[in-house]
Amino acid sequence: MLGYGDLFYLLFALLAAVASILSGALALHPRFREISKRYAVALASGIVVSAAFLELLPASDVENNAIFVVLGFFTFYFVEKIIMLHTCGEEECESHTMGWTAVAGMASDNLIDGVGIAIAYLTDPSFGLIVTVAVVVHEIPQGMASTVLMRKEGYNTRKILTILGFAGLTYPIGALLSTFIPSDMYVAIIAFVAGDFIYIGAADLLGEAHRRFSYKVVIATILGAVFFVVVETLI
Repeated sequence: MLGYGDLFYLLFALLAAVASILSGALALHPRFREISKRYAVALASGIVVSAAFLELLPASDVENNAIFVVLGFFTFYFVEKIIMLHTCGEEECESHTMGWTAVAGMASDNLIDGVGIAIAYLTDPSFGLIVTVAVVVHEIPQGMASTVLMRKEGYNTRKILTILGFAGLTYPIGALLSTFIPSDMYVAIIAFVAGDFIYIGAADLLGEAHRRFSYKVVIATILGAVFFVVVETLI
C-alpha cells in the first residue's frame, strides 16, 4: 500500500502535463513558435540523449533487457512517424493532419511517459525527478509542434487548448496505472523508456535540431547535455 509520500510521482506527472499544455499554449504566439524551431529542440535533444545514456540505460540492466530497449525505440519510431508531432516544422506539418489518430498517438506517448515517471520514482525518488526533467524538456517541443499543426488545420484557440488538456491528462493517468504494475517488471519498463528516449533524443530531436546548420544550435545542444549533467550531479 502506497503512503502519501509515495504520491509525489503523481505531482511529477502533473508537472509534465502542465509543461506540455503551457508550451502548446505559448506556441499560439508566432514568436514562441519560432523559438521552438531554433533552440528549444536543440536544448531538449542534449538533455534527453544524456538522460537516456547516463541514467536510464544504466538502470535498465541492459544486458538482460536489451530487447525492451529495442522495443521502446521502434515503438516510438512507429508512433512518431504516424503522428509527426515531436518536432514537425512548417513544411513537414503541412503534409499531416491533426485528426483523432494523431491525438490518440500523442496521448499514448504521454501515457507511457507518465508510467515511466512513476516507475522511476518508485524505484528511487531522485531517479524519478531526473526522468521528470527529461520528460518535461522533450514535451515542450511536442506541445509547440502540436499547436502549430492544429492552427494549420484551422482549429480555434478553445479547441486547441481542449486537445492539449486532454493529452496532458494522460500523464497522471499513466502514473496512476503504474501502481498496478508488479515491481519485478520495473527494470524492463525502464529499459523500454530508455529506448523511447534514445529515439526521441537522438533520432527525432537531434535530427530536427540539425536540419539547418547553426553554431548556436550546436551550442544549445551541448548546453542541454551539460545542464543535464549538472542536474544529475545536484540530485
